[in-house]
Amino acid sequence: MSPQASPTLLELAMQNLLRKEALAISALEDLPGELFPRLFKAAFVNRQTDILKAMVQVWPFPCLPLGALMKTKTVHTETLQDKVVPMETLQVILDGLDLLLAEKTRPRRCKLQVLDLRSEHQNFWKVWAENTADICSAEAKSRKQAQQTRPGMGTKQPLQVFVDVHLTQRVLDPFFNIFVWAEERKGLLQLSCKRLKISTVTIQRATKALGLLDLGCVQEVEVQCTWKLATLAAFAPYLGQMKSLRRFFLSHVQVPVSISPEEKEQFVTQFASQFLNLSCLQELFLASASFLEGCLAQMLRCLKAPLDALSITDCQLLQSDLDDLSQCPSIHQLKHLNLSGVQLTHFSPDPLRVLLERVAATLQTLDLEGCRIEDSQLSALLPALCRCVQLTTFNYLKNSVSVEGLEHLLRHTARLSRLSLEMYSVPWEIYRVQGAGHRRRLEQLRDELRRTVVLLGHHKTIWFSIIPCPPYERRAIHEPELRQLQDYNPA
Repeated sequence: MSPQASPTLLELAMQNLLRKEALAISALEDLPGELFPRLFKAAFVNRQTDILKAMVQVWPFPCLPLGALMKTKTVHTETLQDKVVPMETLQVILDGLDLLLAEKTRPRRCKLQVLDLRSEHQNFWKVWAENTADICSAEAKSRKQAQQTRPGMGTKQPLQVFVDVHLTQRVLDPFFNIFVWAEERKGLLQLSCKRLKISTVTIQRATKALGLLDLGCVQEVEVQCTWKLATLAAFAPYLGQMKSLRRFFLSHVQVPVSISPEEKEQFVTQFASQFLNLSCLQELFLASASFLEGCLAQMLRCLKAPLDALSITDCQLLQSDLDDLSQCPSIHQLKHLNLSGVQLTHFSPDPLRVLLERVAATLQTLDLEGCRIEDSQLSALLPALCRCVQLTTFNYLKNSVSVEGLEHLLRHTARLSRLSLEMYSVPWEIYRVQGAGHRRRLEQLRDELRRTVVLLGHHKTIWFSIIPCPPYERRAIHEPELRQLQDYNPA
């Protein structure tokens, strides 16, 4: 074991300050700026509340990235574990900020404009604690930015508080008291978030929290609630205020059987019309959204900007919905398209063919898992699929494909030089053979496909699943060999 290095003079001085809290607090006005992050981090880990409360009132940087310290790493025996700092420590810091907000003018040294409670800016604490060579330049940069952004010494400005919000039914949510604190201090601070998640929460609680947020800062929203369509319409006005929204995920919205067609159209219009305000939207994910059936056009016509990603999964659609999707102006630059779980068996392949033709120059991932596409439909799609020259991933699992259809498909995908991952179900003929014939037929099929792939010169991963698909999906498969997932990578 190597001898432990002796502490530096700086470390000794820090230890002395931490032992004498009154001295540390009295010295804050004159303490070199490069010592603040290191002293704050040590006091935070040790829960020296008086020092923390005093330091936030004279914080010499524009931002206090507190969220990066909410979890610290601690070593127990030979394992590395997360140690969550108690919320009491956070409350002490909020108390210190209360004293700061109550003052008519800021202390001379305080430059604090942003309290960041997200788990970001990890490098801030690392640089100031470890990289002595970068300390002076980092402090100079912070001072210069502060001089440029602060309107004047001592001018009272609202404190901006950033937090990633996850609204749930739990009353004891870790950041629940942040909302209580913010609600009592309207006008003195601005509560902002870039990532918002809403799950298993009533619309009343959701809208109360949304009313406290600066919705113009929100960039990502994920709603996973079993809301009814009327509840979604009540949420819509808040969605429309999210001018910076880039990614929106929505799942499991129910349409009651008792609702009239007129009511459904009204609620869908109230929701869809909000997309007219979302000019920054790039990724749209709609899962198990039954209200889309027959109403997809209402959504699509309200999209303002070209999308990078579109996902419509596990939804019932009409032929007219696919027609509208193929003609939507906002999909011509798609990089990622996911239609998994949308049943296409009885639909004309023309709309999907047109859609693939329109996105051929940009599409990178295509997911058609569980669409139950037949061989005849697949043949109609292949010429358009071959034009998707940027395609890297193709998921065709849980579609009823024959050996001949699969070989035909592989010959077409061989032309796509960027395609590195293909996923298919084993052709349905394999399930016609009973008993021990399964194993022989599977081995024969693998040999046939291997020869096909090698001859085509594929240098990629082709993944075959033996999970049965229609019309044999209900047949029990018992042989161990058929419970395996078959991978083949000739590279």
